[in-house]
Amino acid sequence: MARIDATKLNLEETVVQVSRVSKVVKGGRRFSIRALVVVGDHNGYVGCGLGKASEYTEAIRKGVEDAKKNLMQVPLFGTTIPFMVTTRFGASEVMLKPAAPGTGVIAGGAVRAVMESAGVRDILTKTLGSTNKSNTVHACLKALRELRSPEEEAARRGKTVAEVVGKKRAEQIATANAYAAEQAAAARAAREEEARDRDRRGGDQRSGDRRGGGSGGGRGAGDRRGGAGGDRRGGGAGDRRGGGSGGDRRR
Repeated sequence: MARIDATKLNLEETVVQVSRVSKVVKGGRRFSIRALVVVGDHNGYVGCGLGKASEYTEAIRKGVEDAKKNLMQVPLFGTTIPFMVTTRFGASEVMLKPAAPGTGVIAGGAVRAVMESAGVRDILTKTLGSTNKSNTVHACLKALRELRSPEEEAARRGKTVAEVVGKKRAEQIATANAYAAEQAAAARAAREEEARDRDRRGGDQRSGDRRGGGSGGGRGAGDRRGGAGGDRRGGGAGDRRGGGSGGDRRR
């Protein structure tokens, strides 16, 4: 399968798990950080990656880069998946079942991260067997990889979508795809607006910090001049004039 170009997609990362692991070597234990990351554009593209480093930020960065190399496209049926599928990876088993619009994502932490990153908004899921997050994520991706869209299946058989799924079902698919496209566009616009607001607030805060730092420094210098200098002029000099000289004159 051809690799998907991640530079053409607006991907967002989700950190599923960050753990501290160790390796026993001759001189003792060598500790490192392992990060499991899921990336997706919330519109049919998703991937996962694993990164290991001595620091948290570097491990997450490596995980994101690895996830971008393992992107896959998920065939969506409106806001859900075309049909139910159950897959197994290692000791973990994941069941994905389509749901009606408005149901939401009924899933645990690891499966939820994959579903939301892929753009699935209505789905019922169940995790069976081991709850290891790495195996669960890979089982979920394996299940999504087994899905086929009605258009793809019709093209493979050399038929139309109506001939494969029926005329009524084909109309439902067209309506669901149009609704999903509208929802994806609205969600994308909301995320872009939120990112612009966040950048604007960050710029205002940085400029305010610069202005506050300069004026604060000036006030500090003035306090030093008024405090230390004033003490020297009013206290030390006055004591010398009033104490030393006056005492000598009185004696």
